Amino acid sequence: MTLIPYITQYTQLPQKSVENTVALLNQDCTIPFISRYRKEATGNLDEVQVGAIVQYKTQFEALEKRKKAILKAVDVQGLLTTELKSKLENCSDIVSLEDFYLPFKKSKKTKAETARKNGLEPFAKIIMAQRSEEIEFIASKYLNATIENEDDAIEGALHIIAEWINERTDIRNQLRKQLERHALITTKAIKSKKDSNPQVANEKAQKFRDYFDFSEPLNRCPSHRFLAIQRGEKEGFIRVKLENDDARAIQNIERRIIKSNNASTPYLEQAIADAYKRLLFPSISNEILKNAKLKADNAAIEVFAKNLRQLLLGAPLGEKRILAIDPGFRTGCKVVCLDAQGYLKHNETIYPHAPQNDSKGAIKKISSLVDAYKIEAIAIGNGTASRETERLIKRISFKQPPEVYVVSEAGASIYSASKIAREEFPNYDVTVRGAVSIGRRLADPLAELVKIDAKSIGVGQYQHDVDQVQLKTALDTVVESCVNSVGVNINTASISLLSYVSGIGPKLAENIVTYRNENGAFRSRQNIKKVPRLGGKAFEQGAGFLRIKDGDNALDDSAVHPERYSIVQKIAKDHKLSSSDLLGNQEVLQKINLEKYIDTTIGLPTLHDIIEELKKPGLDRREKAKMFTFDQNIRTIEDLKPGQLLPGIVNNITNFGCFVDLGIKESGLIHISNLADGFVSDVNAHVNLHQQLIVKVLEIDTKRKRIQLKLHKSKMN
Repeated sequence: MTLIPYITQYTQLPQKSVENTVALLNQDCTIPFISRYRKEATGNLDEVQVGAIVQYKTQFEALEKRKKAILKAVDVQGLLTTELKSKLENCSDIVSLEDFYLPFKKSKKTKAETARKNGLEPFAKIIMAQRSEEIEFIASKYLNATIENEDDAIEGALHIIAEWINERTDIRNQLRKQLERHALITTKAIKSKKDSNPQVANEKAQKFRDYFDFSEPLNRCPSHRFLAIQRGEKEGFIRVKLENDDARAIQNIERRIIKSNNASTPYLEQAIADAYKRLLFPSISNEILKNAKLKADNAAIEVFAKNLRQLLLGAPLGEKRILAIDPGFRTGCKVVCLDAQGYLKHNETIYPHAPQNDSKGAIKKISSLVDAYKIEAIAIGNGTASRETERLIKRISFKQPPEVYVVSEAGASIYSASKIAREEFPNYDVTVRGAVSIGRRLADPLAELVKIDAKSIGVGQYQHDVDQVQLKTALDTVVESCVNSVGVNINTASISLLSYVSGIGPKLAENIVTYRNENGAFRSRQNIKKVPRLGGKAFEQGAGFLRIKDGDNALDDSAVHPERYSIVQKIAKDHKLSSSDLLGNQEVLQKINLEKYIDTTIGLPTLHDIIEELKKPGLDRREKAKMFTFDQNIRTIEDLKPGQLLPGIVNNITNFGCFVDLGIKESGLIHISNLADGFVSDVNAHVNLHQQLIVKVLEIDTKRKRIQLKLHKSKMN
């Protein structure tokens, strides 16, 4: 099977769309560019569909690479027949490919290989033929210096037969199906787990107490549970294995192998049982567990990716003057003042809480800073002392009260100690950098969060247990998608943000910032070509996603690609307007006959995109940030009571429900069954990350620090 049929088989996309998309990918075009600016070529495929083509293209290329390696390995052995070559070349999945290769693998010394060297393969063929009634007599003919008696000869022959059975593709596939449908995953506690501190060891073990004696059909084990089991096994607290109906499996094999009832039959039964227990079941069960892990990884990564997308596209406050506070008790609250572009103007530390308790001094200082820097909003980190600091701020009588927001600190400490933060603020310590990050992520979550390793943001499940390469690839794709869907102001963007722009990357991002620092702000998209090493391909891929506000050409602050400016100019000329006069001119734009502008290079999909962009050029499609206040009477888990209705913010989403920040140390869980009165299949269909909602308290377990909630209202007034 060739590449295009392979991709269309899995994606069910039109062949022409796949062909053209693959051609564009081979020209080093990016997913955002292809889905946004090459709709005529792809048949209007979206990012998800183009991404699927990339996935299966990569999968096919890996399969072909493995085929070449196997063909070469078998050919070197002189065993590559025309039939085998055809089978290998026509394989469309890695499992079948490896099954065909299994007999030719140069593995460690096996019992069957030893038996062959002792000349027992002809004897094994006689038993397998099932036509002889004198097995022991025939065995006596194979005695030699190594094979001392008939029993040794029979045992060796059965080892060879067991290996043949293990290498049968039909038998392996049959067992695979049985395990996939009926296998149980079982776990048992390991009592011998040791730790230098028994209490610590016991506390760690208690996290996995649900799996000390556990059994469940593998095909019904959800991803989060499977990953929890895997972690428990990795940390040495539980032992994991698959259980199968062994008798049924052996009977299935016997039906395929045993064709008559004679003297060979009991020996074949013995070989079949040995093949199953020693070779087939260990091999296939490991494969099934590996596939289950892969599926669990995919599910967990998908949840993480969805959460990350929602977080990155979270509501920005916009260009406002912000006072940000990283709260704390003993070490005080670090305060920074940022201008509308996010530049640091002032920083200091206040000590309103215990042990210093200088609330009067703190109130006076905050009040004076708000006046001095004309602060429009206050951002308070949601970590230690957050609620106390929020109450302090709300006691202040401001001349012009700023809006007050509680902002997630997740990842701020990672950023503050990073190379990026040190380069941005070489003369400030980590506390100042952390406070700046809190303020900036209120202004624009996307621009700030791209500086932090996505795994550190705290919106996934079991992110350290999944395949790390796969996770990074998926999260990088999400970040790239979000950055390009919003667009980037090239004159204010950081290197981190520019790095994710289509076609740019880290090195060109550095060159852009260096050029900007040396030559001043870019006045037009054409000026971008002056950046060292930014060639025609990079400009083609990235220009449409780079914005220039208040530049020489109004179209430069839009998602219209420079290659399409001539179309806009033609439309404007036909209506006796300039391009800038066409922008936002709803009356004219709604009346345009797009059919008139179709040619061999541009069709209706792109023309529709252009008109929509001209109606609202440069519009940030993200919602605006909204203020939120927790229930001021709830300060610790002890204040909670069943039946209470409380405001909360969704701070993490999993496949089994969502976690809600109630303004206390512990987050509450709305189990998927408590998201609606009816059946819920997808948590994301009911809630979004950082959504403000009303929840009902169902149950509190203060000892285990667990809070069970029910969704009361998905939207707050």
